[in-house]
Amino acid sequence: MTDTLGTQLLRSGTSLGANYREANRAQSRSDFIHKIALGEKEAAETQYWLELFDDVKIGGSEDRQWLLQESSALLAIFTSIGKTSKSRRP
Repeated sequence: MTDTLGTQLLRSGTSLGANYREANRAQSRSDFIHKIALGEKEAAETQYWLELFDDVKIGGSEDRQWLLQESSALLAIFTSIGKTSKSRRP
């Protein structure tokens, strides 16, 4: 079970970074918005996996709480960027 959760967390967490990088190289505003939305989805998924880690007490308590706080902050950032970008669309 731990291996499965770890693999999923690794995939969503690294995809989040990749989508952010791609958004910064977007070819248009629509492309940027699309890639930020993908990043937002990955941030939400990462948070989900971290919540499961917390539920079953995998890893240290302080580490889990820190990671959950960081994932919440990233989700909020991606959500805010997406909303702002959509509102400024011509």
